[in-house]
Amino acid sequence: MIVKQISIFLENRRGQLAAACRALAQSGVNIATLSLADTTDFGIVRMIVDDHDKGYEVLTKAGFTVRQTDVVMVKVADRPGGMAELMERLDATGVDIEYSYAYALGSGDSAILVFRFSDNAKAEAALVA
Repeated sequence: MIVKQISIFLENRRGQLAAACRALAQSGVNIATLSLADTTDFGIVRMIVDDHDKGYEVLTKAGFTVRQTDVVMVKVADRPGGMAELMERLDATGVDIEYSYAYALGSGDSAILVFRFSDNAKAEAALVA
């Protein structure tokens, strides 16, 4: 399923991530999952929230540099080989993975993988086939 992801560009200094999370919390926006990548000077927080339009608006009004990106969320079996089977289906498409992150659901039966592909629509079609 293709969903909207919010990316926040943060200065790499203390309190930046807390301020972004606090702004979302005070507005009632829940973070489902996030990934943080940093360099010496800045970080990129990628997150899926329960209301991406509101989250985008809240963060923008709070002064953050924010982008929305389409990503593909895929549910896989949370067991050895679950991701390997998914990767085999994706390999056949020739689509490149730009980045990915994941989270496990509390039940232990499945996990959610979030991908940004070179061609999201082509990858999604292969995953639902």
